[in-house]
Amino acid sequence: MQATVACRDMKNLITDVPGVLVGNAHDARLASGVTAIIFEEPAVASVDVRGGAPATRETDLLEPHRSVEHIDAVVLSGGSAFGLDAGTGVQAYLHERGRGFPIGDARVPIVCAAALFDLLNGGEKAWGRFSPYRDLGHSAASAAGRTFELGTAGAGFGATTINRKGGLGSTSALTGRGHVVGALVAVNACGSVVVGEGPHFWAAPFEFSDEFGGLGFPSRLPPNALTPIAKGGIGANTTIAVVATDSALSKAQVKELAVMAQDGLARAIYPAHTTFDGDTVFAAATGRRPLADPIVELAELGAAAANALARAIARAVFKATALPGGPPSWQDCHS
Repeated sequence: MQATVACRDMKNLITDVPGVLVGNAHDARLASGVTAIIFEEPAVASVDVRGGAPATRETDLLEPHRSVEHIDAVVLSGGSAFGLDAGTGVQAYLHERGRGFPIGDARVPIVCAAALFDLLNGGEKAWGRFSPYRDLGHSAASAAGRTFELGTAGAGFGATTINRKGGLGSTSALTGRGHVVGALVAVNACGSVVVGEGPHFWAAPFEFSDEFGGLGFPSRLPPNALTPIAKGGIGANTTIAVVATDSALSKAQVKELAVMAQDGLARAIYPAHTTFDGDTVFAAATGRRPLADPIVELAELGAAAANALARAIARAVFKATALPGGPPSWQDCHS
């Protein structure tokens, strides 16, 4: 297989994948937010759910044997199950623009979503009858473009890990055969993204161009680094992500891409996929470049997606800034 590389002409964001736009919206008083991933044209998509406590919307239709082949958007949100209302806001934005799956004279925008738990992070959550996430979803979709903020932003605004502030991260890469792969993640993990209490990231072997500090991996693991530590209870965590490629893939191939991309969580978070997490990875293909050798190139895409997701997880924590009363940021501890 050919190597995956960084490209100087790219922004190191998932929006380097042609046809992908991203927008953020967050509320500092709420200490939560939403990230909308909008596909300029409907994309082939699927999902892989590994965590024991997911909060999701429209994931059943993403299985390869379901009828709907394409979707219009993916939403990542804070707010636990309340945050799934963000999908309604994104759906409204798309409906206003005539997007959606055609059924007779009607069009139904297909919007999939996953939410993380940030209800106990100190923000004002007494919102009355209806949550604010529908409006945040519409605002995030309205802001969608090629560039967007990382760290304490969007769906990662109120996110935390066991020992550091979590956040929103994104990366991209180019495969040896010229396919673009990108990852976007909101890191609210039960476990740790750093090795012990030090500055080194578990994802260090996959880093490009000092994108999260360039410190490398420690020459020796500190004492107790492999002792599992975890925050919260069941449903109180979750890392949610999207990986995308410009490749032309079938729904079954995109499902396999999501499965392979989940390895990125295991490379960057210790422990990952626990009973306390709702770890969910969506995958999407915008269909701009066909595969010349489907078997080999799909394996290359999967390896690239897993590495990009691992890097995005570390980048989310590296870029984050702390919220009042919450865990310290990586920058607070090590800059």
